[in-house]
Parts: sequence; structure tokens; C-alpha cells
Amino acid sequence: MRVLPVLLTVIPIPLFANIRGRAFFSADSTDGLLFILLLLVTILLVVAVSLKVRTSIMREKTDQPPARFNATTISEYISALSSRRIDAYLALKKKKQQEGGGTIKSLLLLVLTGGWFALPATAQQVDARPSSLLQETGIIITLILLLVPIVAGVILMAVKVSALIRRRNRERNEEEIMAFTEYLISPDDPIIEQALEQRRKALAYQLSNKELAGEKEAEDAKGLVGNINIHKGLSIVAQKQRARARPSIDPELSRLVMWYLGCAACWLVFGTTAGEYVGIKFVHPDVDHLSWLSFGRLRPVHTNAVFWGWASLGMLGLGHYVVPRVSNVPLASMKHAWWSLILINAAVVLGTISLMAGINNGGGEYREYIWPIQLLFGIGLVITLNNFIKTIAARTTKEIYISNWYIVAAIIFALVISVVAYVPFWQDGLGETIVQGYYMHQGVGMWFMMFTLGIVYYFLPQQLNRSIYSYSLGILAFWAQILFYTLIGTHHFVFSAIPWWLQTVAIVGSVGMIIPVAAGTTNFIMTFRGGWYKVSSSYTLPFFLVGIIFYFTGSLQGTAEAFRTTNLIWHFTDFTVAHSHLTMYGIVSFFLWAGIYAVVPRLSGKEAPQITVGAHFWLALIGLMFYTVPLMYGSTLRGIMWMQGKPFIDSVIMMAPYWLWRAIGGSLMWLSHLFFAYNLYKMILGDDTAEAKGPAIETLNQSYSEIETTL
Repeated sequence: MRVLPVLLTVIPIPLFANIRGRAFFSADSTDGLLFILLLLVTILLVVAVSLKVRTSIMREKTDQPPARFNATTISEYISALSSRRIDAYLALKKKKQQEGGGTIKSLLLLVLTGGWFALPATAQQVDARPSSLLQETGIIITLILLLVPIVAGVILMAVKVSALIRRRNRERNEEEIMAFTEYLISPDDPIIEQALEQRRKALAYQLSNKELAGEKEAEDAKGLVGNINIHKGLSIVAQKQRARARPSIDPELSRLVMWYLGCAACWLVFGTTAGEYVGIKFVHPDVDHLSWLSFGRLRPVHTNAVFWGWASLGMLGLGHYVVPRVSNVPLASMKHAWWSLILINAAVVLGTISLMAGINNGGGEYREYIWPIQLLFGIGLVITLNNFIKTIAARTTKEIYISNWYIVAAIIFALVISVVAYVPFWQDGLGETIVQGYYMHQGVGMWFMMFTLGIVYYFLPQQLNRSIYSYSLGILAFWAQILFYTLIGTHHFVFSAIPWWLQTVAIVGSVGMIIPVAAGTTNFIMTFRGGWYKVSSSYTLPFFLVGIIFYFTGSLQGTAEAFRTTNLIWHFTDFTVAHSHLTMYGIVSFFLWAGIYAVVPRLSGKEAPQITVGAHFWLALIGLMFYTVPLMYGSTLRGIMWMQGKPFIDSVIMMAPYWLWRAIGGSLMWLSHLFFAYNLYKMILGDDTAEAKGPAIETLNQSYSEIETTL
């Protein structure tokens, strides 16, 4: 029975809702009974059609003539025999003159029955138990009660017919085996002997693996093959392709991008260390008694550090690479880019210190920084927006590539929502609640998600070495996200004092988000078309693939959470915590890691160790699953307990093992970040001893140039 709550984490079915008033669909309403009646009629029609089809199949099986074998059809059956069975048949054939034909026939039948005819071992079980509907009276319930035994009878008949079809198939298979056996034990037929001998030789043939290459050593006389790695890796690690050499990039831009990404990695380690400590407090609440390390102070330190430090700096770092690349011009101002980096880092440093000291914005989630500190972040974004717009305006291409659409729109929305969230004119009463919902959701969807999708639209086609599947789908997703996502903030406050119509608008907008999510996911998956084989030889594409999967599932999970029936169960539980990690971590972080692993080797010419990249990937993915799945399951049970009127403390005790899994998953995620920081260090500052061809050639060319200059 405890499997049922798990279904609520995927499908919003109001099984346990107990709401006053008339619901749109429930078992005690006319609409609900009509729906059940329609469902029974549909089942009856489907089973009837299936029964008709199965009956026709059975009739065809019965009308088929007995199997006959001759020289023209023997090859089809011999091709299914293995070498062992061919040898067994030939051995039995030699004994034909010494033993009776009946013995030969029985032994041959035993050999062949284990061959090419695989009979179904189990029958499909059908649950034909009707549901109990003894709640109402009238015509509808009468029809339902009449249909239930009819549907059950038709289903039972279908099961019986299926069993007859399986029995008839089994009889047909046995008849074919007997007929084939009779044909094989017939008087000596040179065709049979010859076909069996050819089949045995074909099965015994093995390639020498030198048919195409020959015996000579490989030689590339015309220089057609390049980028060969002669160093063998660890046998336990699949070899991945190294980053291909690209046209030289401005060293100053490379240094700028790597500084952004290095700072982002530092904030990731710091922020998730705080989050790891907060997760431990769920298991051991009395681990410390310091005000600076209290849950209420560390939790916003964790969220703001990973939001404004890790994710924002990571996105801006990759954005400073993407925008000038797709515009085919240098960055408008390198100085302004450095100032933006300094201001954003200063905002996160000062914000962290103020939050740990107890100085905050009064509890607004994700806007705990006081306005002077958040102003530094806003100024950094204004400088970046001006820099990007000037770069795009000077582009040499006619069109503005879709990545720049997403990136510029994300910065504009980030500035707008920050102004809305911090201007105090509407920060009283319900106005503050509505603004909080708007700011919180737009920050995730219109800043982090929008910017990250712009990065994916550049790096995913680059890594697959193919163009994006559909530019039109990208534009559709862009405008649909702007249309629907800006409406959904208040779906976090369903059943609150906020006007009912505004809550409904948020729910409708959440459903509308299916359009951009489906369009974007289709665009990304179809871009993989014809290139799936590259996933196994790349250490960036698995990150992209996981991000795409969570982009689809996590976004649709947010749509499912928006409905009023699911809000009754999941709201105020840790389900929202699991959902936020599925999106911010499973989507944004995985996409950022994919972009970082794609761009840094091109900037520095150095690769990270493949084994530590793999450790980073699997620890992050497994840790995320250990973190989110138990929380979603436990939170569903907790919401049901609340709706059933159970004492609150019972739900706290019930959640203890799920919080332990949360701590375990968070620990794995935190450990993966240490691997990521090490990988980034190796890609930026590490030694590239494995690749000696390039430096050796450069040294040789430099020496040769010096000799020519001297002469």
C-alpha cells in the first residue's frame, strides 16, 4: 500500500484530498460517476476489439495447413541451428543403421526442441476485479453496476482466448518440430548433408582482425590522420576524445573567462559546504550552538552563495565566451567585464558575512541580501548587459544567434525582477507575498534557466559538430517561456489570501509551460539525431544529456505541483526542496558543468583527468537521486498524514530516515564538487604532460625561426 504515495510524485491525482464544497471530479459527484461510466464503456470497447482481433488470429492459426519441408525451405530452419545441435544431429545420423528409427526420432526431437522455437513461458495476468462504487444511487450507478460484471466477463473471455491462442501456438510449434524431425530422418538426402555442413563451417568461421588492415604496419604517408593519443589509459576508464584544436582565442578573453569560472567554482565549494552542514543538522540538530552557524543563518548563506556566486558567475563566464564568438567580433570592453566580476564577487562576500551576522532583508527567500549589497550585484549586471549589447550590435553576422537572444533576455529580466523585489512601494501585506512569489520564480526561470538555455544552444551543437535541429523551435520556446513563466509566481501560494483568480492565472501559466519545455527538449534531443554514438566517447555530452532529461522531468514536475489538489499534499513539505534541487542542480548545474568542460580545454589547451571527470559526473548524479527521491516520497507521506489530521510531531519522526538519505545524497554531491574543483584546477593550472606533440613542434619551429633570423 505504501507504493501508492509514490505515484503522487508523478501524477497529480486527488486521492486523499478532503475539501469542503463540490469538487470538479470526485467519486461522490455526478461528474465523477459519469467519468467512471465513460471509463468502463471505453474499457469494454477496447477489450471487445481486442477480443475480435485475437479471435481472428486464432481462426487463422486453426486454418493454416500442416507444416511441410522441402529442399527450398530447409535453409530457413537450418540457419537457426547452432554448431552443437548440428554435431548432435550428424552423430545421431550415423547411428541410424544400428538403432531403431523411433529412438532416433525421440532423441532428435529432444535436440531440436531446445533450438529455434521459443515458446512463451508465462501468461499475462489481468486484474479483473471491479472497483467498489456503493456511494450513490440512481441511473448512473445502476449503469455502472451493470457494466462492471459485463466488463469483467469480457476481460475474462479475453484472457481465455489468449490462453487458447498460446496453446494453439504451442501445438503449432510442436507440429513443426515433429515435421522437421520427420524430414531430417528421411532417407539420405545430400541436400540436407550439404546444407548442414555449410552451416557448421559458417558458424566455425572466425575473423583474424587483419582482413582490412593486412599484415603491414600502419602508415599515414599523406597526413590524413591526426589527434592520435598513443598513451593507453586505465583499463577501468573508457577513453574519451580530447578537445579538438580550435582557432586561437584572445588570451585576455581566455584569462577573463577562466577567472569567472574559477570564482564560480570557489563559490560552489563554499556554498555547498554550508549546505552540507545544514543537511547534517537535520540528522544531528545539536551539532553546534553558535549563532553564526545556526540553521536560520546558514540556509540563506548556502542558497545565495550557489545562486549569485556559483550559478551566476558560471553563466556570465560562459556568456563572455559565447556572445563574442557567435557575433564574430571581440568583446566590446574587457575592462567592463573585469569590473562586473569584481562587483558580483564583492556582493556575494559582503552578503555572506551579513547573513552570518544576522543582518538580512527580513526573510524574503532568495532576496535575503540587504539592498546596498544586492545593488552591487545589479550594477555588475548592468555593466555586463551594456557590454553584451555593444558586442552584439557590432556583429559581422546578419542574424542574432539564438544564444544571444536568451542571454540578453535573461540579464534584462534579472534586473527587472531585482528592482521589483527591492523597491519598497508594494512591500506591505499581500503585496509583498505576491512580489515574493514573482521574484522567487522569475529568478529561477527567467535568469538562471533562460541564461543556461542560451549556453546550451551554443555548446550542444558545437560538441555534436552539427547545427541545432530547429531554429524555429528555439524561438517558439523563447517567446512561450516569456509569455507563461512570468505568470506562475503565485502558484506557490495556492489557498492563501491572494485573490483566487490570480492563483488560477498562475496555475494556467504553469500548464502553459509545457509548450516551451516540450519545444526545447525536442530541439535538444533531435540535435542528437545521428550523433548518439558520440555520447560514449565524450565527457561533456553526458552532462548535457542529464541536464536535458531533468529539464523535461523537473519542469513538468513543477507544472504538476501547481495544481490545487497536489498543493494540498506537497506544499509546506520538503517536496519543494527536492524539486528546487532537481531544477537548479539537475538542470542549471549540469548544463554549466557541460559548458565548462567544453570550453576550458579550448582556452588553456589542458585536459582534466578522465577518471576524475567521471567521478564528478556519477557522484553528482547519484547524490542528486539519493537526495531528491527519498525527500519526494517522504514528503508525500507527510502531506497525507497532515491531511488525515495526524499529530505534527509524528510527521517529523516519520521524516527522520528520509532526512538521513538527504544528508547522504548531499554528501555525495558535495564530494563531486571537490572533484570538479580539482578538474578545473588541472584544466587551468595543471601540467599537460600527456600531450607533448604540440609543445615540441612549437619549440622546434621557434628554434628554426631563430636560425633563419641569424642567417
